[in-house]
Amino acid sequence: MKITDNYFVFDEKRLEYRCIESDSAIPTSDALVLLHEGLGSIDLWKNFPQELAIATGCRVFVFSRYGYGRSTPLSEKRTFDYMHQEALNTLPNFLKHIGVDRPILIGHSDGASIAMIHNGGGHDVGGLVLMAPHVFVEDLTVKSIEQARIAFETTELSKKLGRYHEDVASAFWGWNDIWLSPEFKNWDIQMYVEKLSCESLLIQSDNDPYGTLAQIEVIEKLSRAPTQRVILKDCGHSPHFDQASATIDAIAQFVKDSLCEDRYE
Repeated sequence: MKITDNYFVFDEKRLEYRCIESDSAIPTSDALVLLHEGLGSIDLWKNFPQELAIATGCRVFVFSRYGYGRSTPLSEKRTFDYMHQEALNTLPNFLKHIGVDRPILIGHSDGASIAMIHNGGGHDVGGLVLMAPHVFVEDLTVKSIEQARIAFETTELSKKLGRYHEDVASAFWGWNDIWLSPEFKNWDIQMYVEKLSCESLLIQSDNDPYGTLAQIEVIEKLSRAPTQRVILKDCGHSPHFDQASATIDAIAQFVKDSLCEDRYE
C-alpha cells in the first residue's frame, strides 16, 4: 500500500491531506474523497481510509479542514455558513489540486452535510456516502453537543482529542460554539438536498446521540436522485468505527455499482 502525505494551500491556509492507494488499485481516475466530522481530522479516521482502499480498489483522499489536525489552526470564530464555505469554495479547489473531477464523496456528520451542499450547489460527483448526516438542527443534537462541552471542560476529552489536533482548543470551541449559538438553531440545508443529482448511500445508527432517523428520512423525501439506506443497530454516531465491517461492505458495494454505471453511461 502506498500512502503519500502532502499539503494544499488555499486562501492563505495550509491544509494537510493524504492519498492512499492499495497494491491492487484499479488504473482509473476515479477516487474516493473523505470528509470528516466536526471534530475530525486525517488521523481520527484511523485505519478506515486504508480499509476502504483495499475494499474498493480506488484511490482514497482524506484531508483535515481548516482548524483541524495539522492544518492551519482556526484564528477566528466559525460563522453560520462555515460548511457552505467548505463545500462551495475549499472542496472544489482541493479537488482541482488533486486532479479529481468526479469523486465519490464519503462524508461523516458535518462532512456529510458538506458533501450534500457541494453536490446540491451544482458540483458534479459520482456518488454520495452520507454517514450520520445533518440536514437540520435537532434538539437531540444540541443536547449532545452541550454534553460534549461539559466533557471537554471536566474530563480527559481535551487530552484525547489533543492527539489528533495541533490546536485542540480552537478545533473544539470552533465547532462547539457555533453549534450552540442561538442563530445556528435555524441552520438548514434542505434546499441543497432538493438539488442532489447523484445517488446517495445513507448510513445511520438507530441510536445516534447526535441525530435521529429524521435526518435521512428528509433526504429520502427531498432528493430527486435515488437513495439507499443502511440502518445499523448497536451503533453510535460513528458507523465506520462502531460497525466497521458492515459499513465498509455497504460502501464497497455502492462504489462498485456507481463505477460500473459511470462506465456504461
